[in-house]
Amino acid sequence: MAKAQGQKLLSIHITARVTMAVLRETNLACPFFVPLEIVNDGSWPHPSRLPLGAGWTGNCRASGQEVAASDTHIREFCNLGYANACPRLPRLRDWDAIRFSIAHVRREQVAICFVCELAHAPIEHGKLTFDLASEVWLDAHPDPRVLRLATCYLQTYRTRRSAVLI
Repeated sequence: MAKAQGQKLLSIHITARVTMAVLRETNLACPFFVPLEIVNDGSWPHPSRLPLGAGWTGNCRASGQEVAASDTHIREFCNLGYANACPRLPRLRDWDAIRFSIAHVRREQVAICFVCELAHAPIEHGKLTFDLASEVWLDAHPDPRVLRLATCYLQTYRTRRSAVLI
């Protein structure tokens, strides 16, 4: 992975054989974001580089209640995580952002690695496996925020894969 001078690389060990090497400055999905629909209007210059693999419309749950967010708010904060300037971000929180990557794809399953971060440090990590035949998570995360964002990441991944196959 090429990195710009001055950027710090962070290695996160997922399993004994899987390590995610990431740049600390990378944008990540906000754990309070409730994505509703993929944005395919060309307004994102490189949508596949976004934390969830695409831009999404959605709502915010930072207050504990799901509320509508403006398009500007969604573009500048919700889709990107580490939104320290976000006026809705709770002062006390479990995580600042959640990072996802595809661990492996098998004929009937997709495994996704996730890392929950606070102040740019990993707090929790793991792997979620989705069964393509039954359309269910085999090892669902107990926190609905992680599962909701992982589902969106998976949806974007599957949409891109089906577009390539056509």
